[in-house]
Amino acid sequence: MAEEKQSSIRKAAILMVTLDTETASAIMSHLDAETVEKLTLAIARLDGIKAEEQDGIVQEFMAIGMARQYIERGGIDYATELLERSLSPDQAKMIIQQVQLSLQSTPFAFLKKTSSEALATFLVDEHPQTIALVLAHLLPRQASELLQSLPANKQIEVTRRIANMEQTSPEVIREVERGLEHRLSAILNQELQQVGGASSVAEILNYTDRSTERSILENLEAEDPDLVEEVRRLMFTFDDVQLVDQRGIQEVLKEVQNDTLALALKGANESMREKFFGAMSERAAALIKENMEYLGPVRVSEVEKAQQEIVDVVRRLADAGTITIQERGASEEMIV
Repeated sequence: MAEEKQSSIRKAAILMVTLDTETASAIMSHLDAETVEKLTLAIARLDGIKAEEQDGIVQEFMAIGMARQYIERGGIDYATELLERSLSPDQAKMIIQQVQLSLQSTPFAFLKKTSSEALATFLVDEHPQTIALVLAHLLPRQASELLQSLPANKQIEVTRRIANMEQTSPEVIREVERGLEHRLSAILNQELQQVGGASSVAEILNYTDRSTERSILENLEAEDPDLVEEVRRLMFTFDDVQLVDQRGIQEVLKEVQNDTLALALKGANESMREKFFGAMSERAAALIKENMEYLGPVRVSEVEKAQQEIVDVVRRLADAGTITIQERGASEEMIV
């Protein structure tokens, strides 16, 4: 066993000297002091590394990394099947065994597959000592995200307990680990789905009649104007300008600068371009087309800004009753 451990340390040392200095330093910063000391000593003792050995260790490291990802995605069988496509069955089996052993020996390893938001929801009501124990075993970045999600008074208490934490019995760690795993099992085996929010409101109101939509938004605006603005932007996008009739497009064109229109149409599909060109004279359409060609490559953000300016004009004119927007799913004959 000691010889096997020594071999692992040597492999890690060879890997460190193979990597660039910045990457190696970043990896070392996540190791405990004892491991860093052993690894540093092993690096100092390296002498005459063969290219074949170095290549083999790098390939093994990459295979272990892939195996970890495969196991997290679909389990042991899934990982084995994928690895056997690039490695021999014996090599794949060896890599899987190594990963399984490392995962089993790391306390709270199962938590690394869970989002910080989901963990925070379940940990917030745990005893500060339990939270401190969990955070002490997570990677610094994930632990930091969880710590930030806690109430201010609990952040201080948990931080204090981590700082004062000494050696903890493996039995205690395993008991806490089993308890958390059982309580979190509902979210560990399924993806969390986000529902609700401004986008859901926008989608619902997209299919209501204009009077209902206006009534809801006007009443909501008194309480939360920022939310209403976000919903309105999500409700009516540049693609929805297709719902404006040609007479309405002509009204819109009166209030849109040529440079803005050219930039907006630069990122539009052919149908949208024809929608605008059809409401213009041939001379005006030709001028816009020339402007579009003259622009050359443009940033997506600039195109989206120009398109949003046009959307804002359409919304304002529609609210004023100057133009008519066809309801989704309505026939052309319903536009007056």
